[in-house]
Amino acid sequence: MRGAEVLAFSVRSLAAHPVRTALTMLAVAIGAGAVLMLSALGEGARRYVAREFAALGTHLLIVLPGRSETAGAAPGLLAGMTPRELTLEDALALRRSPHVRRVAPVVVGSAPVSRGAREREATVLGSTAELVRVRRWRLARGRNLPAGDPRAAQAVCLLGATVARELFGAEPPLGRWVRIGDRRFRVIGVLAPQGFALGVKVDEMVVVPVASAQALFDTSGLFRALVEARGREAVAPARRDVLAILRERHRGEEDVTVVTQDAVLAAFDRILRALTYALAALAAVSLGVAGILVMNIMLVSVAGRRAEIGLLKALGATPALIARLFVAEAGALAAAGGAAGVAFGLGAVELAARLYPSFPLAAPWWSVPAALGVALAAGAGFGVLPARRAARLDPVAALAPR
Repeated sequence: MRGAEVLAFSVRSLAAHPVRTALTMLAVAIGAGAVLMLSALGEGARRYVAREFAALGTHLLIVLPGRSETAGAAPGLLAGMTPRELTLEDALALRRSPHVRRVAPVVVGSAPVSRGAREREATVLGSTAELVRVRRWRLARGRNLPAGDPRAAQAVCLLGATVARELFGAEPPLGRWVRIGDRRFRVIGVLAPQGFALGVKVDEMVVVPVASAQALFDTSGLFRALVEARGREAVAPARRDVLAILRERHRGEEDVTVVTQDAVLAAFDRILRALTYALAALAAVSLGVAGILVMNIMLVSVAGRRAEIGLLKALGATPALIARLFVAEAGALAAAGGAAGVAFGLGAVELAARLYPSFPLAAPWWSVPAALGVALAAGAGFGVLPARRAARLDPVAALAPR
């Protein structure tokens, strides 16, 4: 028999038992669909993290006070000491590097923001005009923070979209005054809706000049400094310059940590890729269970079709041909179930992506061939035992009445 004839014979055999065939295909389809959907979930997490880091800006270095050691803490913490502060003067000194385009010192705190009888708690960010450019934020109305001396405190602020809406409603906020903590600030700009960035909702922030934030929170240190290099090739020399400048300012001590955006993103990318593969492998276990079900169904089929097998052998079918027929039948079951599972999985991923557009859910390119391949391997592999049993049947015994 040619390959097409073997396949046609297998399809007719499966069609003769529609309920049994449908249930077996369903088991395979569930396994294949699970491989696709879980790998899409892992890939979506990887893309989400990449997008969040891209929202931070490009060619970015983050300067943190305290030096990270192997133990994961700054030296001196174990001895009960606190790391040296990163000051505004330190951040301004970083502009000396020819590889640095912008520096945005950052102070962070939380304070009540009010206007008249309306009040809400908000995250207050103290920085300079460079912050909006480094973070690639957009202004919906008004202007950016003034570009004067960052050491001078000024009573002006930018409101996030949500804060502006809750405090002013439909009224124009530009030029109006708000109270942040115990100080008054004039609104000079409103940020366009930005959504989340690394888990922080920008729309619920208020941005003030860095010196004003230091006075508001009574601190002389910075939370961190954001440094934008002049290009991808300038990231490494900019990092060396940052460390050298701060080492010089801190009396020869290298007591800061400089994290590059690319390095952090690469680490997350490796972790999430491994997670994607692990999820796909976990889902593939269900295809092994489906393969065992295929084997059981085929064993029952061999027992119920003894007379048919005996007749085929009496007509000249060889044991190898009998084995091929039953392996082809198991493979057809697995292929049809796998195709149905892949179609369902792709549809479910597309639906979830439309329902939750903020999460970039997408099946990786390898998930479809992987799901189909594992389904076929499980079906054909577990179909070998029933096929061998059918091939070994004695034709006289098989045709004998029972």
